[in-house]
Amino acid sequence: MTIPMTLQEYLRSCDIDFEELPHPRETTASRIAEKSHISGDRMAKAVMLQSDSGYRLAVVPSSCDADLEQLSQLLHEKVALASEQQIQEHFRDCDPGATSPVGQAWGLQVYVDDMLRHQPDVYFDAGDHETLIHMSGREFDRLMHDSPHGRFSRHY
Repeated sequence: MTIPMTLQEYLRSCDIDFEELPHPRETTASRIAEKSHISGDRMAKAVMLQSDSGYRLAVVPSSCDADLEQLSQLLHEKVALASEQQIQEHFRDCDPGATSPVGQAWGLQVYVDDMLRHQPDVYFDAGDHETLIHMSGREFDRLMHDSPHGRFSRHY
């Protein structure tokens, strides 16, 4: 599979400078980072959340988990992890388990963990288990400029 058209078109419409990097087929962001020799603090992963008011996407470093209690406080409502089926329903053109952190492209509100802000470089799964998107931290900050942020990740 290639990068989903939804993601390609969104990045182009935002005029984001990025590069595509092939990587060995892996299914978790932390394994992709490890195999690609990328610091887990610079590898963004998407965590889809569900709540009474709908679905959202939390973006955290691959070396961390999303702290659901912190996110519930930030969002002022109880949140839970979305099921694989719910994720696939939203990210239809992505490979199962290869959710992109650019949830805006699929109409989701995105929340970015502060650990990812102002990194020199950011990498993330392109939606196909075989391609990374790489961009400067400045471009990532520009891409996520409308996304609320806070500290809601915790190291394993």
